[in-house]
Amino acid sequence: MDNNLISKPYCNSTGKRKLPVLRVSGLMIAPLVLACANVMAQTVPEPKPADEPPTTVEDTLELDDDKFEIEQGQSPLDDSFAPQTRLEKIKEQRKKALKDTVFDVQLRSMYFDRDKFDNSESTAMGLGGYAGFKTGYFRNILAFGVTGYTSQPLYAPEGKGGTGVLTSNQLGYVVVGEVYGQFRLATDINFDVGRKILNTPYINKSDTRMTPNTFQTAILQGVVGTEESGQWRFGAGYVDAIKEKTSERFIPMSQAAGAADGVDRGVYVAGANYKRGSLTVGAVDYFSDDIINIFYTEAKYAIPLGENTDLLLGLQYTDQGSTGNDLLTGSDFSTNQFGAKAELSFKQAVFSTSWTGNSDEADLRSPWGSIPSYNSVQVQDFNRAGEDAFMLRASYKFKAVAGLSAYALWVNGSQPADPALSAQDEYDFNLQWSASSDTFKGFSIRARYAIVTQDSGGPDLQDFRLIFNYDPPGL
Repeated sequence: MDNNLISKPYCNSTGKRKLPVLRVSGLMIAPLVLACANVMAQTVPEPKPADEPPTTVEDTLELDDDKFEIEQGQSPLDDSFAPQTRLEKIKEQRKKALKDTVFDVQLRSMYFDRDKFDNSESTAMGLGGYAGFKTGYFRNILAFGVTGYTSQPLYAPEGKGGTGVLTSNQLGYVVVGEVYGQFRLATDINFDVGRKILNTPYINKSDTRMTPNTFQTAILQGVVGTEESGQWRFGAGYVDAIKEKTSERFIPMSQAAGAADGVDRGVYVAGANYKRGSLTVGAVDYFSDDIINIFYTEAKYAIPLGENTDLLLGLQYTDQGSTGNDLLTGSDFSTNQFGAKAELSFKQAVFSTSWTGNSDEADLRSPWGSIPSYNSVQVQDFNRAGEDAFMLRASYKFKAVAGLSAYALWVNGSQPADPALSAQDEYDFNLQWSASSDTFKGFSIRARYAIVTQDSGGPDLQDFRLIFNYDPPGL
């Protein structure tokens, strides 16, 4: 060994000193190798028990991702080309559901004044409306909806309640009328659970005042097919309770129908409607144990008569009767109503006529919303036992003023079965304007006036309503 090579540096062609690289490297590595060998000798594991399986190659190659770091921005090969993880899918679906959330807001004001047959008066003016939202579908399955309603007094003279604009004692109210979950079972087929609006012939929102009826329900609803090839709309479920228009609480459906306190019965409902082209026909049944059963069916057919002329014909039938232990009235009852109508549309005008006839046994009932009778109008339903009713109606949409329309009607109701009651006539006049310009878009105003006269004489009933609605564009 040449000691000079160890102790003396050598010079390169530039005159700079340079260490003998190989030898210095060997001197640096040797101590490390000796140290590692010493550690390994001290940590040699004891022989494994015979029953413990030996470590496999796969075990030695397995990596714990939580123990190793990846530089920010890098994409390892072993994570490449993989589909979304379950967590990533959930996050993406949640974002889409929130993005698809729809908000719905309406501001409403209504003035109502009615002079009754007995010379009493009901009058009030309220300000309110609703605000709510419905989410998109989380996991493409479940959506949620919430809506709050309110009506607050602007004008509420004492002793003149009963308008339906405010509570019976002229107070305002605030209520969460809708809180529900909607399960998507298939395209256009949903199962709703909770408190929400329903719209069927005899269970409906009846939105003719400041706020609508809402219901506590579990119901399946859906649409299958197209109108051209044949479309079915169907629904079936159970309705447990109703929040009536001016109420802040839900009550049993039986109580709303008129049963005594403590009687708690809901309503089973099932129905379907078929539409193909100009023909539509359907039926629905409502069954409340010990309370009432209501069956309703209707058929309509439209006939084109010319380029701007169409004729619509309609038939309807309702059958009602007590059920079980007759807890609604305490005794058995049954009744029915037939109805027919014809509507002729010509350009902007529509001319209508209709007839309804009630059996003599009992009044036709509609305890959970508006009645679907063709001759149910602004004030009267013409649904009394033994009463026949005939209507003439004309409506027109004005071309000169965009969004302006009007109608007038007359209904003649015959003498009902009860001799203590009187035959009646009702005359209604309606004027409505809905803004179409960008400046007032979403705003509408409606004026309604009705007079009801009686053959028995006495003062007429007069009913005037002025309604302002504003639906903010984009909501």
